[in-house]
Amino acid sequence: MDTFKLKIIASNRVFFDGEAVELVLPLSDGLKGFLAHHEHIVAPIDFGEMVITEPDGKKTDAFVGSGFVEFYDNAATVVCISAEHPEEIDKRRAEEAKQRAEEELRQKHSIVEYHQSQANLARAMERLKIKGKHIK
Repeated sequence: MDTFKLKIIASNRVFFDGEAVELVLPLSDGLKGFLAHHEHIVAPIDFGEMVITEPDGKKTDAFVGSGFVEFYDNAATVVCISAEHPEEIDKRRAEEAKQRAEEELRQKHSIVEYHQSQANLARAMERLKIKGKHIK
């Protein structure tokens, strides 16, 4: 099975550094999968669910914040604001952020503040979705 080098750098740590078989990221036009020998690309990533498949078949699901991905010479580099494993997501805090964003949306604000509130709500809901998938 072909692999590629993958390094994921969040603002506070190196989230992943190793070999991967597949990487799935949320881009602005939907989910995009990367396999070994992918064409060269630099693309912005949105916040949402990221999936890493390692050579041993282990899959890692995580929340990824805004950033970009570069795939060049069979190596992928992701630079993002945040990357969190499901167990690192504080459900209570995400629910509070969701409630705050919903309240902000109900209030009359400028169009910029409205879009910021929408983004905050979507981020909180993505975190809750990923956390909910991994609660046993």
